[in-house]
Amino acid sequence: MTNAPEEPIPPPPEGFVAAEGRGLFSTRNGPYFHRPSSGEMVEQAFYALPRHCNGVGIVHGGMLSAFMDGVLAGAVWRGAQKRAVTIHLSIDFLHMARAGEWVRGEARLTRATREVAFAEGRAYVGGHDVVRCSGVFKLMSR
Repeated sequence: MTNAPEEPIPPPPEGFVAAEGRGLFSTRNGPYFHRPSSGEMVEQAFYALPRHCNGVGIVHGGMLSAFMDGVLAGAVWRGAQKRAVTIHLSIDFLHMARAGEWVRGEARLTRATREVAFAEGRAYVGGHDVVRCSGVFKLMSR
């Protein structure tokens, strides 16, 4: 397997910076960006490249699912201050995203117990939602 040349990415939306330390899976899927904030809402983004698209030219549902799984997990981390693994991910696909668009995601923790956390979020392009999702996460003690 050969590495494809880096595809050019325009500057991220205002206030977003490159995300680091996400692990190899996310690093290969990205690059991802996030908006540093101290609020309860986590905001992330990626620029849709042709490699993120399916055979009909729209961003693949698997890409959107993986992206939003990370956004929800970020909300769990921010709210519960614990790392977590996904137990359940529910996603509704509402609209299309295409190559050449910034896909932005936002999520928040809705509830946490000592062992489990719940989060909900959405991904959007411009003025329309692309997906809405929710997840259940197992909180890790270490």
